[in-house]
Amino acid sequence: MATSTVRQKPEKQIPRTPALDFALGTAKVAGGTLIGITMLTSSIVAGGLVGLAVSFRNLPDVRVLRNYVPTETTYIYDIKGKLLDSLHGEYNRSVVKLDEISPELKRAVLAIEDSHFYVHEGINPNSVARALLANWRQGSVVEGGSTITMQLVKNLFLSRERTVSRKLAEAVLAIRVEQIFTKDQILEMYLNTIYWGHNSYGAETAAQSYFGKPASEINLAEAAVMAGLIQAPEDYSPFINYKETKRRQGMVLTRMRELGWITAEEEATARAEPLLVSRPTAWKASELPYVTEAVISELQQRFGQDAVLQGGMRVQTTVDYNFQKMAEEKVSTAHRRLRGRGLYADQVALVAVDPRTHFVKALVGGVNYRESQFNRAIQSLRQPGSAFKPYVYYAAFASGKFTPYSVVDDSPVRYRDGAAYYSPRNYGGGFAGPMSLRDSLIQSRNVPAVKLGQMVGLKNVIEVCRTLGIKSPLDPVVSLPLGAIGVTPLEMAGSYATFASTGWHSEPTIMVRVTDSRGNVILDNTPNPQLVLDPWATASLNAVLKGVIEGGTGTAANIGRPAAGKTGTTSSERDVWFVGYVPQLSTAVWIGNDNFRPLGKGITGGGYAAPIWRDFMLEALKNEPVKQFPAASQFRRPQ
Repeated sequence: MATSTVRQKPEKQIPRTPALDFALGTAKVAGGTLIGITMLTSSIVAGGLVGLAVSFRNLPDVRVLRNYVPTETTYIYDIKGKLLDSLHGEYNRSVVKLDEISPELKRAVLAIEDSHFYVHEGINPNSVARALLANWRQGSVVEGGSTITMQLVKNLFLSRERTVSRKLAEAVLAIRVEQIFTKDQILEMYLNTIYWGHNSYGAETAAQSYFGKPASEINLAEAAVMAGLIQAPEDYSPFINYKETKRRQGMVLTRMRELGWITAEEEATARAEPLLVSRPTAWKASELPYVTEAVISELQQRFGQDAVLQGGMRVQTTVDYNFQKMAEEKVSTAHRRLRGRGLYADQVALVAVDPRTHFVKALVGGVNYRESQFNRAIQSLRQPGSAFKPYVYYAAFASGKFTPYSVVDDSPVRYRDGAAYYSPRNYGGGFAGPMSLRDSLIQSRNVPAVKLGQMVGLKNVIEVCRTLGIKSPLDPVVSLPLGAIGVTPLEMAGSYATFASTGWHSEPTIMVRVTDSRGNVILDNTPNPQLVLDPWATASLNAVLKGVIEGGTGTAANIGRPAAGKTGTTSSERDVWFVGYVPQLSTAVWIGNDNFRPLGKGITGGGYAAPIWRDFMLEALKNEPVKQFPAASQFRRPQ
């Protein structure tokens, strides 16, 4: 791999003994003048240290570095590539190739840390001699004389104790590393592993944290700052002590000029250049927290927490940032309007799913994430009320025994339900007598729905729900057709999306694809729709649910184009819903209180949730063409 580092040519050799070499090296240190060390001298000293290796038989095998994969940060993006969040433990790191790091940054680091890196063989005898003299004068280890290779093995294999034995082990391991890896490979590992402050590990993450740009775009002035940070990142951080940052930057630039790697003019220009410092990225809040929390939950279930925090995944979500922000604003505005109407509902949740792919397009788990992090879109099990009835009516149509114009008697009835008896009642009271299934669903009559559930079998209704992806617990109680169970808004939006696609179903997902940091795909959610519902029964249901919006309980959801949907209101008025769809989008809206406090008498899904659904859909579909649902006449009725 190419590097822009300036190689220093060895001085012309003259015959000398090893003792003379050592003496001359020590004299140079004592005199304060360090001249470029020769390859021959490096080899002699290296050979001597290899002899010490006998005493270090328990040292790590550096060959493991061939398969070394450093911990990396996982990144979550929207569907267009906008960064939403980063996930990591202590090590916030992105690994890059050496040629993805700017030449200026590589030169600056080498200048201040190890200017003879491309000449020595793991240790620099000149530096060692200088360190030995300093340590002898102080009577303890105060200076290391470490090369970049020695720093690398120290960071990866050894403790940080300042002892002679540790320094010897460091030297031996450095020599071994140099025998196995090329210089470019060593420098790449070093630049990707060192700590740069503020939980930033590696050049790429540090460049993003300090300057808001990739390491490939770091200029000379910025490179000198970053190189100067390595010795004591927090002490020299521009976030903490800008004056000290500039002082260290000047030291690096001076060293680069003394080495002949930059001109005096380049040094002066870099010193004068203002630093456009960014802000630490390690613990930056998510751009779309409801979305990213849903992603994190699924990733941890699939791969485990360690893999998520250390595996360097690249996650492409199904959500467009601007679309999600629009949905969040619609929910926030709707909540303010509800308060203005005197409805004291704590929360509103909204989920939108594309029926063509079953990709989640918007997921709003509450009114204000900063005030409450509970994600009601995926975590809250709430009774859907009459919004559950379409599953019962579909089961009836799919049985082949019923059509939308089959008659059911809306009249008093009583069923034994366990040890007690249950008598369903219609919302508002009263009975309508014989009526078509179509009219009973459009008017949201409770008694016909319960009777129909008994006729088609509650186990068959539950099977339909499972086919549609509803995983929440469902018991075959008599009141099941009235939504006397808990489901999530995501389950409602995802299952209705299959109605919108005339029976074609994929597993709803919020992730398009997950790769590792090298681009290898580890999860691919490319849609693979399967026809799971009877087309005639689904088309018949769609026609009836269109009537709910056109002249039934959901007229407040009318958006001026073909749309189908169903209101939902629980008998205790703790939950109100509207779930509806067009061929391109299925959306569920829920309103309620986290403590299950009733919303108030007369509060219905048609009066309160349907207007929120309408406002959202009008904005969401403004660039979508008007599409019709297929007619039931296009399909064969089941026998």
